[in-house]
Amino acid sequence: MGIITGICTFLYHLPQIYKWLLKPYYITSFFMTVAFLVVRKAPGLCEHLATQREDGNSCDFDWREVEILMFLSAIVMMKNRRAITLEQHIGNLFLFSKVANVILFFRLDIRLGILYLALCLAFVMTCKPPLYMGPEYIKYFSDKTIDEELQSDSRVTWITEFYANWSSDCQSFAPIFADLSLKYNCAGLRFGKVDIGRYGEVSQRYRVSTSPLAKQLPTLVLFQGGREIMRRPMVDNKGRAVSWTFNEENIIREFNLNELFQKSKKLNKTRGSKGEEQNGFQPDDGSDELQPETDDTEPTESKKDQ
Repeated sequence: MGIITGICTFLYHLPQIYKWLLKPYYITSFFMTVAFLVVRKAPGLCEHLATQREDGNSCDFDWREVEILMFLSAIVMMKNRRAITLEQHIGNLFLFSKVANVILFFRLDIRLGILYLALCLAFVMTCKPPLYMGPEYIKYFSDKTIDEELQSDSRVTWITEFYANWSSDCQSFAPIFADLSLKYNCAGLRFGKVDIGRYGEVSQRYRVSTSPLAKQLPTLVLFQGGREIMRRPMVDNKGRAVSWTFNEENIIREFNLNELFQKSKKLNKTRGSKGEEQNGFQPDDGSDELQPETDDTEPTESKKDQ
């Protein structure tokens, strides 16, 4: 029954999967992942390749190549234990497959190894992973606006993500953060993002390192009245992030989003009643208790400025 349910779920999401995979980044990554397999198995080409098999069959993997592929599989399985989204699973597979292909091609023929390595470098420099462009209620800060926005209203709680476009972890986390903003954004609970890869001063001011060795990207910080209340992941004395899984359940639990959302709705009602008193409760104006919050909750800031 579980297998049937999984198959039905896969078929239901198949159009979305096709739309997601049919992008230049994933198509190119797929062909680069299977490059060694194609070269080793291609008729007319594999006969001219070197091999260490005792039977001299150059169109099949030798024992050393099988050992490398098995080691690759073990690494991918270990990395995917902490993966959350489908993008992270696929990204780990593509990344370590390319590393294994470099080793296999250099072992097979140094000329093929140099050629494949050059293709990998060209791919990294020219083909970037697609950014999330779905619906969201997120305010994008710059180095000049972040302090003003966080301190503009002491009653508003901000959950701010510090990210960098080049970080694969940040790209994988983008749809999760967007989904949380759609569920919990209201007058007293807002969601924001700032690209510290672009604004280095913000990185230093809020003590979020962009170094890949620090593993602090992405970082979520809860602000109330412009003051930092908590952040995830936490940072140890050596400046390295404490291991923490960025999934929806952990964020809701650690940041008490359900409780914050209930308290923020009270602020929404308070502002609405004040707006009615100031307008003299005139229905001809077409105002209701949520009208004063139209500018706050409209996702006009959700378009990326990069």
